[in-house]
Amino acid sequence: MSEFLSLHDFVKAARRRLAQGEWDYLTGAAETETTLRRNRMGLDMLAFRPRVLNDVSEVTASTTFLGQQLRIPVLLAPLGSIQLFDGDGAAAVARAAGEFGTMMILSSVCLPDFEEVAPIGGGPKMYQLYLYGDWDWMDDLVDRTVKAGYAALCLTADTQVYSRRERDIAKRWVPRYAIRTVATDIVHQSRMSWATVDHLKKTFSIPLAIKGINTAEDARRAVDAGVDIIYVSNHGGRQLDHGRACIDSLPEVVSAVNRQVPVVVDGGIMRGTDVLKALCLGADAVGIGRLEGLALAAGGEAGVLRMLELLESEVRINMALMGVRSLAELDPSLVVPAAPLPAPHVLSAFPLLDQGY
Repeated sequence: MSEFLSLHDFVKAARRRLAQGEWDYLTGAAETETTLRRNRMGLDMLAFRPRVLNDVSEVTASTTFLGQQLRIPVLLAPLGSIQLFDGDGAAAVARAAGEFGTMMILSSVCLPDFEEVAPIGGGPKMYQLYLYGDWDWMDDLVDRTVKAGYAALCLTADTQVYSRRERDIAKRWVPRYAIRTVATDIVHQSRMSWATVDHLKKTFSIPLAIKGINTAEDARRAVDAGVDIIYVSNHGGRQLDHGRACIDSLPEVVSAVNRQVPVVVDGGIMRGTDVLKALCLGADAVGIGRLEGLALAAGGEAGVLRMLELLESEVRINMALMGVRSLAELDPSLVVPAAPLPAPHVLSAFPLLDQGY
């Protein structure tokens, strides 16, 4: 993996290797793509307040999540149709996550099948579920998820109807490996409610995450319903247009949860500094989706592993430069609002691309 010396390199390699349809699927979003750009702008509008003269000769970025030791507080987020980017699909991600030492969240619209992926790589995994059937269908899948050994179940709540993704519409493009193509399948997803959450908590003992929470009200209700993990997400800007940046939603959710359960956040996170900003504002871990897809497209399993190594290096270096030795020392006092940078976009975390590097 000597080709990849920085995270920029994954973007360049992925762009060379992906056809236009797959590239737009990975980097695009809903309608005007405003939510996507706000995700990046929200992160860029935070600056660090570093502390100095702390001994940072030993810095640790490891953490515990759901009782699992993670090398860094970064989860590989559920990315639908990930097999578009590498022939091994979710199996490649599972092997890379296991070798590196972090948790993978497997989308239910991925190949190979979740039961086949479960033992691959040996690392902890969470299974993300879309409801393409009634409660009997759901119960069967969740029961099989438990038996397969998944550490948690993730219910995505921000995709109750499918958005208009105009890059795909303009090209009349449909993923060639699409698992679900029947429009009526989404009906069960649109009927999902708090009653669904109550049913899952009463029926199964597996930890439950709700992905797509953006407000204090929903976070509080989820905690009261017994949800075990609050996942702040706007689907990478791919669902509701003109939403808030996830990093802007995070503080009110963290306050509402009041450390009763872990909080995960994703949305535009591409660099080690992005990870640290989220942790300063109270997240216990972050999810990376597009960066995962870029790395997979660029170099397959080895690319994902190398990306995680580089991300870890960025996290550890910037912790030291902030005067921080462990994740426990990160808090809101280390970040402040800053002036916005011009023209944020999905890849503006990689400015060297615009300079020909």
